Amino acid sequence: MPTKKIKSVSLETMIDKHVGKPGTPSRESFEHELQIDLLGHAIKEARLYHNLTQEQLGKLVGVQKAQISKLENNFTNARFDTVIKVFNALHAKVNFKVELPKRKLVIS
Repeated sequence: MPTKKIKSVSLETMIDKHVGKPGTPSRESFEHELQIDLLGHAIKEARLYHNLTQEQLGKLVGVQKAQISKLENNFTNARFDTVIKVFNALHAKVNFKVELPKRKLVIS
């Protein structure tokens, strides 16, 4: 019985083909959504590390449980200051990287 060769491609190639090349609107949107997803995941992991419920974290931050749930489930309408308050309440260090043409800014 002849064996079939499986063609392998890199993840980058798959994303380029199915989402769009870097710099295109579809790729920018995809990468933005991915970053929001990672932020929500980081909040949830930090909350669980500290053995807090969403309600308990909300009380620490001064927001409703629903707001914590929205952050963890990647709703993009969260206020930036709420995200910072959440990470501060979790004693988590936050770094942001802003890239401009020919410059890179890192905000800690």
